[in-house]
Amino acid sequence: QVQLVESGGGLVQPGGSLRLSCAASGSIFRINVMGWYRQAPGKQRELVAAITSGGSTNYADSVKGRFTISRDNAKNTVTLQMNSLKPEDTAVYYCNAQVRSSRYSEERTSWGQGTQVTVSS
Repeated sequence: QVQLVESGGGLVQPGGSLRLSCAASGSIFRINVMGWYRQAPGKQRELVAAITSGGSTNYADSVKGRFTISRDNAKNTVTLQMNSLKPEDTAVYYCNAQVRSSRYSEERTSWGQGTQVTVSS
């Protein structure tokens, strides 16, 4: 079993910055992709950013140039630095990881519990 624990959400004014962190623990052999998703009220969950174990990144068009995703493979952590925040960035942000628990096991998706980000003046 794999647990993902997020931290760093909160309330920030438009134009401000926040840093989200997520730590994975439990039965981990290898983590392929780690990422951040978000879900605003009344909307579907959407990909914000993702990063492979090799460091390749993918961003939603709406956050390109403002958000930066990074990871520490040795510590099984992923971080999302969010700058120039806008009210439309308000959502619950979820950490996601594609985890293999052993050399021969299938890759499974794990989710964090979510952390609220509110951008408002």
